Amino acid sequence: MARIPLLRRGSAKDTPDLWGHTSDEIRMLTADDGVVLHVEIDAPASRSRSGRKGPAGPSAEPTVVLVHGFTLSSQCWVLQRRSLIHSGFRVVTYDQRSHGKSGPSPLEHCTVEQLGEDLHRVIEATCPTGPIVLVGHSMGGMTLMSYAAVHPDIVHDRVLAAAFIATSPGGSVPMTELGLGPGFARIVNSVGPGVLTRLGRHAGAIKQLRRMGSGVQDALIRKWAFDSPVTTDLVSFVAEQFFSTPFEVIAAFLPSLEAHDQTHGLTAYSGIETLVVNGTGDLITPPEHSEELVRRLPGAEHVLIEDGGHVIMLEHPQIVSQQILMLIARAQRAEEEGVAVSRKPRV
Repeated sequence: MARIPLLRRGSAKDTPDLWGHTSDEIRMLTADDGVVLHVEIDAPASRSRSGRKGPAGPSAEPTVVLVHGFTLSSQCWVLQRRSLIHSGFRVVTYDQRSHGKSGPSPLEHCTVEQLGEDLHRVIEATCPTGPIVLVGHSMGGMTLMSYAAVHPDIVHDRVLAAAFIATSPGGSVPMTELGLGPGFARIVNSVGPGVLTRLGRHAGAIKQLRRMGSGVQDALIRKWAFDSPVTTDLVSFVAEQFFSTPFEVIAAFLPSLEAHDQTHGLTAYSGIETLVVNGTGDLITPPEHSEELVRRLPGAEHVLIEDGGHVIMLEHPQIVSQQILMLIARAQRAEEEGVAVSRKPRV
């Protein structure tokens, strides 16, 4: 396996200024513990070419399931959704529990293991048959690993390809601060989620303070989310998602993320076309996290993006979208030609 050279970022002018997206269908699904999950489905744009034909005849296009990260929402995938829809793929996105428009979770169920079961519920309800492509960012990548640990047979039978973006397997490269600072992590881990639960009662006042201190907000998001110059609109777009996450939810998830070790879940992705993407300037999941993923996923494509921070799919959307489309194309070609991932040369 060879490591892909560093890729230069595109021009900031190439990034759309509007972040709105209207999905074709919205569903409210109930998780196994009663939490309501907000799910959006996009139908593919019509393709000019017909379906491919491999050794076993025409093959169905996969459904692409995008799973967002900690303190974000499905909105963070807006640019990848547009690209995938335009390329002819059906796309499923959803808000993780206690994030975005999904319902609040019992604090004791704010765990990576529960997120894996939520993903299982979403897949069962929105794409019960046919091939699927899983794409996870940060905590979303951990969700993919947790899902595979419990449902390896489904992954083996149905997952055509998987992408792990700015994420970590945990274990030997533990999540120690999550970009929130060592002091914050020590407080939460020592006294528990109750600390921020009490702060959460003052959410209205805190939001008002946030509006008054936009300079502090911008500095925080620019530092931890990006590693290159981005527009003020983009900073505000990410900040709105981050600061909309209740403090008690952040505190409740932190212990599970800190103790996260999903290395066993990666075993199910062995032999499946996989992609690992990371930014060289990611302060939350630095490159050593992606290197550990690649070490445990023989044959994975590894893409490091220069001047890339943690929210890399919004900072460098063209590169990330291109890499996801290339991943799917490689997987489809390998399936049609009967070429095992272990036999493929890496570029």
